[in-house]
Amino acid sequence: MALVSASDELRVRSLGPDLYTVEGPTVSFYGAPYPTRMVVVRLPDGGLWVWSPVTLDDAIQAWIDGLGPVAHLVSPNKIHHLSLGPWKEAYPSARLHASPGLRKRRPALAFDAELGDAPDPAWAGVIEQCVFAGSVVLEEVVFFHRPTATLIVADLIENFSAETLSGWFGGLARVAGIVAPDGMAPLDFRLSFIRRGRARDSFERVVAWGPRNIVMAHGEIVIDGGVAALRHHFRWLVGSGS
Repeated sequence: MALVSASDELRVRSLGPDLYTVEGPTVSFYGAPYPTRMVVVRLPDGGLWVWSPVTLDDAIQAWIDGLGPVAHLVSPNKIHHLSLGPWKEAYPSARLHASPGLRKRRPALAFDAELGDAPDPAWAGVIEQCVFAGSVVLEEVVFFHRPTATLIVADLIENFSAETLSGWFGGLARVAGIVAPDGMAPLDFRLSFIRRGRARDSFERVVAWGPRNIVMAHGEIVIDGGVAALRHHFRWLVGSGS
């Protein structure tokens, strides 16, 4: 995983041709300190696909503008939406894509499309996707960047480095099962998957993509060994012997 920018203001990494991760600031989620990360894919037409946009500051905007025009702003689930408004204001021609349930949560945002199991024609053939079914609380759309064999998830895997954890949140993270290298979906999210058969069907579809790398919004990225790592991170759903 190559470091593209060593600037103190901007941490950008490339996982292969036309796929980048950008580290954002730590945000408070119900009082817990959550680091943020977005993914940027440059599509064959040169337009940028921006997944889970982080806070838009001058350094990030300058880097984005040097990479290409922002074409798509993508929310992976209905709790990843905080920066969509500012990004849409900065890039008004970008199409805004809602995850399931987000239109209702953010009625003031003018979404152009809602994400489903089929990729938008603008990125079909480059990025695959599916709605990970089974939860009664939160449906997340999972993506797979074919050229780099990279799986992109938001909260279905949280994989915090133990070195970054301290205090009450460190204890909570261990109880919730979100500490690397054994991170999973948080405990409350896992408990919401009461339709386990549907969830396993979604999992098998994701495994069939054959991911090599796994990028998540929160925690340590997996480089190589993606299928084995995926089964490990989803052992709560498919068992440790799968």
